[in-house]
Amino acid sequence: MDGKVISILGISILFLITLPYWLPPLVVKLRIFLFTKVNGEEGISIPSDRINASEFRRIYSNKSASGRSEGANLSNLFWYWLSPGAEMHQEHIENGEEYNQIASVTKAVLSISNQEIETLLQKCGAPAFSETMIKSWKIIKLRDFIMPIWVRFFYELIFGESCSKEDEKIILKHSSNVVSALKCCALRDMPTRNVLTKFLIDKLNQGKFKYDFPGNFSVEEKALYLQGVFFTTAIVQMSDAMVHTFLALSKRIDIQKDLVQNKDNARLYDNVITETLRLYPLFGIAHRITKDAIQVDDQNVKEGSVLCFNYPKYHRIGYDNPDEFIPERWNTISKGKSNYMPFGIGTNRSCPASNFSLILMKKTMSIGLNQFTFHSSVEHTRSLPNRGSCILVSKKYKLTKGKRIALLSFLKIQDQWEKVYVSISQLLFGFIMILHARNLKLTTSYYQKERYNKQKITP
Repeated sequence: MDGKVISILGISILFLITLPYWLPPLVVKLRIFLFTKVNGEEGISIPSDRINASEFRRIYSNKSASGRSEGANLSNLFWYWLSPGAEMHQEHIENGEEYNQIASVTKAVLSISNQEIETLLQKCGAPAFSETMIKSWKIIKLRDFIMPIWVRFFYELIFGESCSKEDEKIILKHSSNVVSALKCCALRDMPTRNVLTKFLIDKLNQGKFKYDFPGNFSVEEKALYLQGVFFTTAIVQMSDAMVHTFLALSKRIDIQKDLVQNKDNARLYDNVITETLRLYPLFGIAHRITKDAIQVDDQNVKEGSVLCFNYPKYHRIGYDNPDEFIPERWNTISKGKSNYMPFGIGTNRSCPASNFSLILMKKTMSIGLNQFTFHSSVEHTRSLPNRGSCILVSKKYKLTKGKRIALLSFLKIQDQWEKVYVSISQLLFGFIMILHARNLKLTTSYYQKERYNKQKITP
Protein backbone atom coordinates (compact mmCIF):
# COMPACT_ATOMS: atom_id res chain seq x y z
CA MET A 1 0.00 0.00 0.00
CA ASP A 2 1.64 3.28 -1.12
CA GLY A 3 1.82 6.47 0.90
CA LYS A 4 -0.96 8.22 -1.03
CA VAL A 5 -3.47 5.45 -0.31
CA ILE A 6 -2.46 5.42 3.37
CA SER A 7 -2.94 9.19 3.56
CA ILE A 8 -6.40 9.01 1.98
CA LEU A 9 -7.36 6.16 4.28
CA GLY A 10 -6.08 8.06 7.32
CA ILE A 11 -7.96 11.22 6.35
CA SER A 12 -11.14 9.19 5.78
CA ILE A 13 -10.88 7.53 9.18
CA LEU A 14 -10.19 10.87 10.87
CA PHE A 15 -13.17 12.39 9.06
CA LEU A 16 -15.50 9.66 10.28
CA ILE A 17 -14.19 9.66 13.86
CA THR A 18 -14.50 13.45 14.25
CA LEU A 19 -17.81 13.75 12.37
CA PRO A 20 -20.04 13.84 15.49
CA TYR A 21 -17.99 16.70 16.96
CA TRP A 22 -17.89 19.22 14.12
CA LEU A 23 -20.88 18.41 11.88
CA PRO A 24 -23.81 19.05 14.29
CA PRO A 25 -22.61 22.57 15.32
CA LEU A 26 -21.99 23.39 11.66
CA VAL A 27 -25.48 22.23 10.71
CA VAL A 28 -27.02 24.33 13.51
CA LYS A 29 -25.29 27.46 12.19
CA LEU A 30 -26.40 26.65 8.66
CA ARG A 31 -29.96 26.04 9.84
CA ILE A 32 -30.13 29.42 11.59
CA PHE A 33 -28.72 31.13 8.48
CA LEU A 34 -31.24 29.46 6.16
CA PHE A 35 -34.18 30.04 8.53
CA THR A 36 -33.35 33.73 8.67
CA LYS A 37 -33.05 33.95 4.89
CA VAL A 38 -36.36 32.14 4.32
CA ASN A 39 -38.43 33.60 7.15
CA GLY A 40 -36.74 36.98 7.32
CA GLU A 41 -35.47 38.76 10.40
CA GLU A 42 -38.30 40.06 12.50
CA GLY A 43 -38.51 41.42 15.99
CA ILE A 44 -36.54 43.17 18.67
CA SER A 45 -34.67 40.64 20.77
CA ILE A 46 -34.70 41.13 24.55
CA PRO A 47 -32.18 40.99 26.15
CA SER A 48 -29.74 42.27 23.53
CA ASP A 49 -27.25 45.05 22.91
CA ARG A 50 -30.21 47.30 22.19
CA ILE A 51 -32.31 46.42 25.24
CA ASN A 52 -30.52 44.86 28.21
CA ALA A 53 -31.75 42.31 30.75
CA SER A 54 -32.71 44.94 33.32
CA GLU A 55 -35.55 46.01 31.01
CA PHE A 56 -36.86 42.49 30.36
CA ARG A 57 -39.38 42.36 33.21
CA ARG A 58 -40.51 45.99 32.88
CA ILE A 59 -41.20 45.77 29.15
CA TYR A 60 -42.81 42.34 29.45
CA SER A 61 -45.27 43.67 32.04
CA ASN A 62 -46.05 46.84 30.05
CA LYS A 63 -49.70 46.89 28.97
CA SER A 64 -48.62 48.12 25.55
CA ALA A 65 -46.80 44.80 24.99
CA SER A 66 -50.10 42.94 24.90
CA GLY A 67 -50.43 41.74 21.30
CA ARG A 68 -50.22 37.96 20.96
CA SER A 69 -50.38 36.95 17.32
CA GLU A 70 -51.97 39.55 15.07
CA GLY A 71 -49.53 41.56 13.01
CA ALA A 72 -46.42 39.38 13.23
CA ASN A 73 -45.15 37.12 10.45
CA LEU A 74 -43.47 35.08 13.19
CA SER A 75 -46.95 34.06 14.39
CA ASN A 76 -47.49 32.14 11.14
CA LEU A 77 -44.71 29.75 12.12
CA PHE A 78 -45.93 29.22 15.68
CA TRP A 79 -49.50 28.61 14.52
CA TYR A 80 -48.24 26.22 11.87
CA TRP A 81 -46.45 24.08 14.46
CA LEU A 82 -49.40 24.10 16.89
CA SER A 83 -52.23 23.59 14.39
CA PRO A 84 -54.97 22.69 14.61
CA GLY A 85 -56.19 24.77 17.53
CA ALA A 86 -53.81 27.74 17.60
CA GLU A 87 -56.69 30.11 16.88
CA MET A 88 -58.45 28.84 20.03
CA HIS A 89 -55.33 28.61 22.18
CA GLN A 90 -55.35 30.78 25.28
CA GLU A 91 -51.74 31.78 24.71
CA HIS A 92 -52.41 33.08 21.19
CA ILE A 93 -55.84 34.73 21.42
CA GLU A 94 -55.79 38.52 21.49
CA ASN A 95 -57.19 40.32 24.54
CA GLY A 96 -60.96 40.68 24.50
CA GLU A 97 -64.17 38.84 25.32
CA GLU A 98 -63.15 35.61 23.58
CA TYR A 99 -59.95 35.47 25.62
CA ASN A 100 -61.85 36.08 28.87
CA GLN A 101 -64.28 33.27 28.07
CA ILE A 102 -61.52 30.82 27.15
CA ALA A 103 -59.50 31.77 30.25
CA SER A 104 -62.50 31.09 32.49
CA VAL A 105 -62.71 27.51 31.19
CA THR A 106 -59.01 26.89 31.80
CA LYS A 107 -59.32 28.32 35.30
CA ALA A 108 -62.24 25.99 36.05
CA VAL A 109 -60.36 22.91 34.83
CA LEU A 110 -57.28 23.76 36.88
CA SER A 111 -59.19 24.66 40.04
CA ILE A 112 -59.03 21.24 41.68
CA SER A 113 -57.33 20.98 45.07
CA ASN A 114 -53.68 20.10 45.62
CA GLN A 115 -54.73 16.80 47.15
CA GLU A 116 -56.85 15.93 44.12
CA ILE A 117 -53.94 16.78 41.82
CA GLU A 118 -51.57 14.51 43.72
CA THR A 119 -54.09 11.67 43.95
CA LEU A 120 -54.79 11.76 40.22
CA LEU A 121 -51.09 11.89 39.38
CA GLN A 122 -50.37 8.98 41.72
CA LYS A 123 -53.02 6.97 39.88
CA CYS A 124 -51.75 7.88 36.40
CA GLY A 125 -48.03 8.02 37.10
CA ALA A 126 -47.17 5.38 39.66
CA PRO A 127 -47.76 2.40 37.33
CA ALA A 128 -45.22 3.80 34.84
CA PHE A 129 -42.62 4.02 37.58
CA SER A 130 -43.47 0.65 39.09
CA GLU A 131 -40.43 -1.43 39.98
CA THR A 132 -42.08 -4.46 38.40
CA MET A 133 -41.36 -2.84 35.02
CA ILE A 134 -37.60 -2.76 35.48
CA LYS A 135 -35.87 -5.34 37.68
CA SER A 136 -32.33 -4.03 37.23
CA TRP A 137 -31.53 -1.28 34.71
CA LYS A 138 -32.80 -0.06 31.39
CA ILE A 139 -31.77 2.57 28.83
CA ILE A 140 -34.76 4.69 27.87
CA LYS A 141 -35.78 7.89 26.14
CA LEU A 142 -37.21 9.93 29.00
CA ARG A 143 -39.72 11.80 26.84
CA ASP A 144 -41.14 8.54 25.45
CA PHE A 145 -41.28 7.13 28.98
CA ILE A 146 -42.94 10.15 30.61
CA MET A 147 -45.35 11.49 27.98
CA PRO A 148 -47.95 8.67 28.39
CA ILE A 149 -48.28 9.69 32.06
CA TRP A 150 -49.45 13.15 31.05
CA VAL A 151 -51.75 11.77 28.38
CA ARG A 152 -53.57 9.73 31.00
CA PHE A 153 -53.49 12.54 33.58
CA PHE A 154 -54.95 15.27 31.40
CA TYR A 155 -57.46 12.93 29.78
CA GLU A 156 -58.93 12.06 33.17
CA LEU A 157 -58.72 15.68 34.35
CA ILE A 158 -60.75 16.79 31.31
CA PHE A 159 -63.23 13.94 30.96
CA GLY A 160 -63.44 12.55 34.49
CA GLU A 161 -62.79 8.95 33.45
CA SER A 162 -59.79 6.68 32.95
CA CYS A 163 -58.07 6.79 29.57
CA SER A 164 -58.32 3.59 27.57
CA LYS A 165 -55.33 2.22 25.67
CA GLU A 166 -57.00 3.08 22.36
CA ASP A 167 -57.66 6.68 23.38
CA GLU A 168 -54.16 6.99 24.82
CA LYS A 169 -52.70 5.91 21.49
CA ILE A 170 -54.64 8.59 19.58
CA ILE A 171 -53.58 11.40 21.92
CA LEU A 172 -50.00 10.18 22.27
CA LYS A 173 -49.50 10.00 18.51
CA HIS A 174 -50.74 13.58 18.18
CA SER A 175 -48.66 15.01 21.05
CA SER A 176 -45.53 13.19 19.91
CA ASN A 177 -45.85 14.66 16.43
CA VAL A 178 -46.35 18.17 17.81
CA VAL A 179 -43.21 18.05 19.94
CA SER A 180 -41.17 16.37 17.16
CA ALA A 181 -42.24 19.05 14.68
CA LEU A 182 -41.47 21.83 17.17
CA LYS A 183 -37.95 20.43 17.54
CA CYS A 184 -37.74 20.06 13.73
CA CYS A 185 -37.12 16.32 14.19
CA ALA A 186 -40.15 15.38 12.04
CA LEU A 187 -42.59 16.97 9.64
CA ARG A 188 -46.01 18.13 10.80
CA ASP A 189 -48.51 15.26 10.41
CA MET A 190 -51.91 16.88 9.94
CA PRO A 191 -53.88 13.64 9.33
CA THR A 192 -52.76 12.39 12.76
CA ARG A 193 -53.66 15.71 14.38
CA ASN A 194 -57.05 15.82 12.66
CA VAL A 195 -57.87 12.38 14.06
CA LEU A 196 -57.58 13.86 17.55
CA THR A 197 -59.78 16.82 16.60
CA LYS A 198 -62.53 14.45 15.46
CA PHE A 199 -62.02 12.36 18.59
CA LEU A 200 -62.51 15.44 20.81
CA ILE A 201 -65.58 16.55 18.84
CA ASP A 202 -67.11 13.11 19.48
CA LYS A 203 -66.32 13.39 23.19
CA LEU A 204 -67.98 16.80 23.39
CA ASN A 205 -71.06 15.58 21.52
CA GLN A 206 -71.31 12.75 24.03
CA GLY A 207 -71.34 15.31 26.86
CA LYS A 208 -68.04 14.04 28.31
CA PHE A 209 -66.60 17.51 29.04
CA LYS A 210 -67.79 18.28 32.55
CA TYR A 211 -67.17 22.04 32.59
CA ASP A 212 -69.37 24.90 31.37
CA PHE A 213 -68.18 26.64 28.22
CA PRO A 214 -69.36 30.27 28.07
CA GLY A 215 -69.75 32.15 24.81
CA ASN A 216 -71.13 31.25 21.42
CA PHE A 217 -68.46 28.72 20.45
CA SER A 218 -69.12 25.83 18.08
CA VAL A 219 -68.37 22.24 19.06
CA GLU A 220 -65.39 22.27 16.72
CA GLU A 221 -64.01 25.42 18.34
CA LYS A 222 -64.38 23.86 21.78
CA ALA A 223 -62.54 20.76 20.54
CA LEU A 224 -59.73 22.89 19.13
CA TYR A 225 -59.44 24.68 22.47
CA LEU A 226 -59.06 21.38 24.32
CA GLN A 227 -56.63 20.11 21.71
CA GLY A 228 -54.41 23.20 21.80
CA VAL A 229 -54.37 23.95 25.52
CA PHE A 230 -54.43 20.52 27.14
CA PHE A 231 -53.62 17.82 24.59
CA THR A 232 -50.84 19.84 22.99
CA THR A 233 -49.34 22.44 25.33
CA ALA A 234 -50.05 20.79 28.69
CA ILE A 235 -48.85 17.33 27.66
CA VAL A 236 -45.82 18.56 25.71
CA GLN A 237 -44.65 21.08 28.29
CA MET A 238 -45.13 18.85 31.33
CA SER A 239 -43.29 16.08 29.50
CA ASP A 240 -40.37 18.37 28.71
CA ALA A 241 -40.38 19.81 32.24
CA MET A 242 -39.91 16.37 33.77
CA VAL A 243 -37.41 15.21 31.15
CA HIS A 244 -35.29 18.26 31.94
CA THR A 245 -35.65 17.65 35.67
CA PHE A 246 -34.66 13.99 35.63
CA LEU A 247 -31.92 14.54 33.03
CA ALA A 248 -30.39 17.35 35.09
CA LEU A 249 -30.57 15.18 38.23
CA SER A 250 -29.00 12.25 36.35
CA LYS A 251 -25.67 14.06 36.60
CA ARG A 252 -26.11 14.95 40.28
CA ILE A 253 -26.52 11.64 42.11
CA ASP A 254 -25.80 13.45 45.39
CA ILE A 255 -28.92 15.59 44.96
CA GLN A 256 -31.00 12.53 44.09
CA LYS A 257 -29.96 10.95 47.39
CA ASP A 258 -30.77 14.14 49.33
CA LEU A 259 -34.23 14.32 47.80
CA VAL A 260 -35.00 10.69 48.69
CA GLN A 261 -33.64 10.99 52.23
CA ASN A 262 -35.40 14.31 52.87
CA LYS A 263 -38.81 13.72 51.31
CA ASP A 264 -40.49 16.34 53.46
CA ASN A 265 -37.95 19.07 52.75
CA ALA A 266 -39.96 21.22 50.34
CA ARG A 267 -37.05 23.64 49.94
CA LEU A 268 -34.88 20.95 48.32
CA TYR A 269 -37.57 20.14 45.76
CA ASP A 270 -38.27 23.82 45.11
CA ASN A 271 -34.60 24.51 44.48
CA VAL A 272 -34.29 21.68 41.95
CA ILE A 273 -37.39 22.82 40.05
CA THR A 274 -36.35 26.47 40.11
CA GLU A 275 -32.89 25.68 38.79
CA THR A 276 -34.29 23.36 36.13
CA LEU A 277 -36.69 26.02 34.86
CA ARG A 278 -33.91 28.60 34.94
CA LEU A 279 -31.58 26.54 32.78
CA TYR A 280 -34.26 24.94 30.60
CA PRO A 281 -37.27 27.28 30.46
CA LEU A 282 -40.30 25.77 28.75
CA PHE A 283 -40.66 28.87 26.61
CA GLY A 284 -37.73 29.61 24.33
CA ILE A 285 -38.88 32.80 22.65
CA ALA A 286 -42.14 34.52 23.59
CA HIS A 287 -43.13 37.11 21.02
CA ARG A 288 -45.41 40.03 21.81
CA ILE A 289 -46.66 42.77 19.48
CA THR A 290 -46.76 46.31 20.84
CA LYS A 291 -50.17 47.99 20.73
CA ASP A 292 -48.66 51.38 21.56
CA ALA A 293 -45.16 52.84 21.61
CA ILE A 294 -42.93 51.99 24.59
CA GLN A 295 -40.15 54.27 25.77
CA VAL A 296 -36.94 52.42 26.64
CA ASP A 297 -34.14 54.64 27.93
CA ASP A 298 -33.43 57.10 25.12
CA GLN A 299 -35.12 55.09 22.38
CA ASN A 300 -38.70 54.60 21.30
CA VAL A 301 -40.08 51.14 20.51
CA LYS A 302 -42.81 51.99 18.06
CA GLU A 303 -46.33 50.59 17.88
CA GLY A 304 -46.55 47.34 15.94
CA SER A 305 -43.04 46.21 16.87
CA VAL A 306 -42.49 42.49 17.49
CA LEU A 307 -40.74 41.96 20.82
CA CYS A 308 -38.93 38.62 21.12
CA PHE A 309 -38.33 37.79 24.78
CA ASN A 310 -35.45 35.31 24.94
CA TYR A 311 -35.99 33.30 28.14
CA PRO A 312 -32.84 31.10 27.99
CA LYS A 313 -30.60 34.13 27.50
CA TYR A 314 -32.36 36.16 30.18
CA HIS A 315 -32.10 33.30 32.68
CA ARG A 316 -28.32 33.15 32.29
CA ILE A 317 -27.55 36.79 33.00
CA GLY A 318 -26.51 37.79 36.53
CA TYR A 319 -25.62 34.32 37.86
CA ASP A 320 -22.33 32.74 38.87
CA ASN A 321 -21.56 29.76 36.60
CA PRO A 322 -24.82 30.34 34.70
CA ASP A 323 -24.56 27.24 32.51
CA GLU A 324 -24.21 24.84 35.44
CA PHE A 325 -27.03 23.04 37.23
CA ILE A 326 -26.62 24.26 40.83
CA PRO A 327 -29.91 24.05 42.79
CA GLU A 328 -28.09 25.14 45.95
CA ARG A 329 -27.69 28.64 44.55
CA TRP A 330 -31.33 29.33 45.49
CA ASN A 331 -30.51 28.99 49.19
CA THR A 332 -28.87 32.40 49.05
CA ILE A 333 -30.55 34.26 46.18
CA SER A 334 -34.15 35.38 45.63
CA LYS A 335 -36.26 34.43 42.62
CA GLY A 336 -38.01 37.79 42.74
CA LYS A 337 -34.74 39.70 42.63
CA SER A 338 -33.09 37.53 39.97
CA ASN A 339 -33.43 37.30 36.21
CA TYR A 340 -35.99 34.52 36.55
CA MET A 341 -39.46 34.49 35.06
CA PRO A 342 -40.35 31.01 33.74
CA PHE A 343 -44.13 31.53 33.73
CA GLY A 344 -44.36 35.10 32.49
CA ILE A 345 -45.73 37.87 34.67
CA GLY A 346 -49.18 38.45 36.14
CA THR A 347 -49.73 41.87 34.58
CA ASN A 348 -49.39 40.38 31.09
CA ARG A 349 -51.28 37.10 31.16
CA SER A 350 -48.89 34.79 32.97
CA CYS A 351 -49.17 31.03 32.53
CA PRO A 352 -52.48 29.93 34.15
CA ALA A 353 -50.94 26.61 35.19
CA SER A 354 -47.87 27.94 37.01
CA ASN A 355 -48.82 26.72 40.51
CA PHE A 356 -50.56 23.66 39.10
CA SER A 357 -47.46 22.55 37.19
CA LEU A 358 -45.14 23.02 40.18
CA ILE A 359 -47.30 20.63 42.23
CA LEU A 360 -47.15 18.11 39.38
CA MET A 361 -43.37 18.42 39.08
CA LYS A 362 -42.78 17.87 42.79
CA LYS A 363 -45.06 14.84 42.93
CA THR A 364 -43.56 13.29 39.79
CA MET A 365 -40.04 13.77 41.15
CA SER A 366 -41.04 12.04 44.37
CA ILE A 367 -42.63 9.07 42.56
CA GLY A 368 -39.70 8.63 40.17
CA LEU A 369 -36.86 9.04 42.67
CA ASN A 370 -38.44 6.62 45.11
CA GLN A 371 -38.33 3.90 42.45
CA PHE A 372 -35.18 4.61 40.45
CA THR A 373 -31.80 6.25 40.30
CA PHE A 374 -31.25 8.22 37.09
CA HIS A 375 -27.91 8.23 35.22
CA SER A 376 -26.99 9.92 31.95
CA SER A 377 -24.01 11.27 30.03
CA VAL A 378 -25.79 12.77 27.01
CA GLU A 379 -25.74 16.40 25.97
CA HIS A 380 -28.54 18.30 27.69
CA THR A 381 -30.04 21.14 25.66
CA ARG A 382 -33.36 22.96 25.99
CA SER A 383 -34.72 21.55 22.74
CA LEU A 384 -34.02 17.91 23.73
CA PRO A 385 -33.68 16.54 20.18
CA ASN A 386 -32.31 13.30 21.69
CA ARG A 387 -35.53 12.96 23.78
CA GLY A 388 -33.47 12.58 26.94
CA SER A 389 -31.53 9.31 26.76
CA CYS A 390 -31.14 8.00 30.30
CA ILE A 391 -30.34 4.89 32.34
CA LEU A 392 -32.99 3.92 34.89
CA VAL A 393 -31.64 1.80 37.72
CA SER A 394 -34.00 0.08 40.14
CA LYS A 395 -33.49 0.96 43.80
CA LYS A 396 -33.33 -2.78 44.50
CA TYR A 397 -30.48 -3.31 42.05
CA LYS A 398 -26.81 -2.57 42.80
CA LEU A 399 -25.15 -1.12 39.71
CA THR A 400 -21.42 -1.73 39.95
CA LYS A 401 -19.01 1.11 39.21
CA GLY A 402 -17.59 -0.73 36.22
CA LYS A 403 -20.98 -1.35 34.66
CA ARG A 404 -22.05 2.25 35.31
CA ILE A 405 -18.94 3.60 33.57
CA ALA A 406 -19.46 1.22 30.64
CA LEU A 407 -23.14 2.17 30.25
CA LEU A 408 -22.42 5.91 30.48
CA SER A 409 -19.63 5.58 27.91
CA PHE A 410 -21.96 3.71 25.56
CA LEU A 411 -24.67 6.35 26.04
CA LYS A 412 -22.19 9.16 25.32
CA ILE A 413 -20.95 7.57 22.09
CA GLN A 414 -24.50 6.77 20.99
CA ASP A 415 -25.58 10.36 21.64
CA GLN A 416 -22.64 11.79 19.68
CA TRP A 417 -23.50 9.76 16.59
CA GLU A 418 -27.22 10.33 17.01
CA LYS A 419 -26.57 14.08 16.84
CA VAL A 420 -25.20 13.66 13.33
CA TYR A 421 -28.39 12.44 11.70
CA VAL A 422 -30.66 14.42 14.07
CA SER A 423 -28.97 17.70 13.16
CA ILE A 424 -29.23 16.94 9.44
CA SER A 425 -32.89 15.97 9.88
CA GLN A 426 -33.57 19.19 11.76
CA LEU A 427 -31.99 21.18 8.95
CA LEU A 428 -34.09 19.48 6.28
CA PHE A 429 -37.42 19.28 8.13
CA GLY A 430 -37.10 22.77 9.59
CA PHE A 431 -36.39 24.28 6.17
CA ILE A 432 -39.40 22.51 4.65
CA MET A 433 -41.77 23.55 7.45
CA ILE A 434 -40.67 27.18 7.47
CA LEU A 435 -41.30 27.39 3.72
CA HIS A 436 -44.68 25.69 4.15
CA ALA A 437 -45.69 27.97 7.05
CA ARG A 438 -44.67 31.01 5.03
CA ASN A 439 -46.89 29.90 2.15
CA LEU A 440 -49.91 29.00 4.31
CA LYS A 441 -49.81 32.18 6.42
CA LEU A 442 -52.28 30.74 8.93
CA THR A 443 -52.25 33.71 11.30
CA THR A 444 -52.42 36.33 8.57
CA SER A 445 -55.38 34.58 6.95
CA TYR A 446 -57.21 34.15 10.26
CA TYR A 447 -57.10 37.83 11.17
CA GLN A 448 -58.45 38.74 7.75
CA LYS A 449 -61.52 36.55 8.20
CA GLU A 450 -64.91 38.21 8.36
CA ARG A 451 -65.82 36.31 11.54
CA TYR A 452 -62.85 37.69 13.46
CA ASN A 453 -63.35 41.26 12.26
CA LYS A 454 -67.01 41.18 13.32
CA GLN A 455 -66.38 39.73 16.77
CA LYS A 456 -63.16 41.53 17.65
CA ILE A 457 -63.54 43.41 20.91
CA THR A 458 -60.95 45.88 22.12
CA PRO A 459 -60.26 45.52 25.87
